[in-house]
Amino acid sequence: MAILGAHMSIAGGYDKAVERGRRCGCDCIQLFTRNNNQWRAQQITPEQAGQFRAAWAAAGLSHPLAHASYLINLASPDPTLWRKSKEGFIIELRRAETLGIPYVVIHPGAYTSGTQALGLRRIADALDEIHGRTTHLNVRCLLETTAGQGTSLGWRFEHLAEILDRVQVPQWLGVCLDTCHVFAAGYPLDPAREYLATMRAFDATVGLQRIKAFHLNDSRRDLGSRVDRHEHIGRGKLGLAAFARLLRDRRLRGVPMYLETPKGQENGLDLDVINLRVLRGLVAGAGRRAGDR
Repeated sequence: MAILGAHMSIAGGYDKAVERGRRCGCDCIQLFTRNNNQWRAQQITPEQAGQFRAAWAAAGLSHPLAHASYLINLASPDPTLWRKSKEGFIIELRRAETLGIPYVVIHPGAYTSGTQALGLRRIADALDEIHGRTTHLNVRCLLETTAGQGTSLGWRFEHLAEILDRVQVPQWLGVCLDTCHVFAAGYPLDPAREYLATMRAFDATVGLQRIKAFHLNDSRRDLGSRVDRHEHIGRGKLGLAAFARLLRDRRLRGVPMYLETPKGQENGLDLDVINLRVLRGLVAGAGRRAGDR
């Protein structure tokens, strides 16, 4: 069975994110461990960590995932921001460890006034330093595929491959594949031949075994637009067939998948509930077709 969940707010406490996920029918959840648009953050208290762990155990969820602050830019050519970003990501890793979360997702970074080549080197150098200072932690880093807006890196599979080739301990790194981002970057996920070509390209450059999480988002913008605009499942440019194909890919079974679609309600129902129902309907449909053959 597919492991499906969504990003949840920590408003009111980390344990509240677990409760929200349970009410929506999540198998897994992703969260920020802090305000993602601020550098400063209060330390997680033992009581807060205990409440989160207890709520998690009681809810019966699996695969907790943390997402790092959007302020962090490990590709920055600016020495002050680069140093601040490294310190910021170390804090993110420590916070995830405190909560018992095994992975932290991060956008690789943007080279801004520098160059692509320099940006990729800066990312690898930063990750080496960060790993060297956190070897006592169990938590690992997941590099997220990006849409390619502006000077952001990670929108080409070759960017991720180069980072993995440059770092000293590539085993510390995995990948979070975002469907909207990959599509916006120019990689189609439907029809079948295009999906298979995209996955072959990823496997040849990065390796499918490095995918430890998915962000499931449809796209408001066209293939190759390099614009990051998430849409509800089946209501965007990807369409339902792309998600059905991904969900039935046996090579990816057991990899948790998290919605990052817009929040809100529709006809009295939480939109996360609606999107999860759509995805589970696709899984059930694939299962029925397999049984008919």
